[in-house]
Amino acid sequence: MKRNGAPMDMIDQRIADRLADLRAEKGWSLDELARRCDVSRASLSRLENAEVSPTANVLGKLCAAYGLTLSRLMQMVEDEFSPAIFRDIQREWVDPETGYKRRSVSPPARGLAGEVLDCEIPPGTRIEYAASPRQGLEHHLVMLAGELRVTVDDEIYDLEPGDCLRYQLCGPNCFETPAECGAHYHLFIV
Repeated sequence: MKRNGAPMDMIDQRIADRLADLRAEKGWSLDELARRCDVSRASLSRLENAEVSPTANVLGKLCAAYGLTLSRLMQMVEDEFSPAIFRDIQREWVDPETGYKRRSVSPPARGLAGEVLDCEIPPGTRIEYAASPRQGLEHHLVMLAGELRVTVDDEIYDLEPGDCLRYQLCGPNCFETPAECGAHYHLFIV
């Protein structure tokens, strides 16, 4: 396929295909998606037909409508799938405000439903989330070290090493560590 006389970038085609698949999975018409994401029906049609390249702004609106993070969408369209994710290539993010560390042990991937995170929260830290990016997002939190108080759906769980908390995230949630120790855990998200 060509656009403006030049060969179309294959990433644009993969994004277009994935966006069309996501809409089909939801059973939404172009009009319904346009209403949900505040992007015109015509623009959505051009995106799904790979006639235009998506902007970050439009992708952000579409991700919000589908309940996906932008990183998850981009992982879904990447060419390569690697079954082995060695530690030296696992991405780590540190919150500059709290010191919370999040290492993507098994990142989102095309064709796989889950991901695995290795998380560390410093002592005396409180991290609150207003809502889930997707209603009913399944979590399995396995404590490795320290102490952690998790609040999910107004229920409080005090966790120690070896404990496992399983839940479907539908609303706000909070993670707190006591002043004297932090927490280290694995989080499996499906």
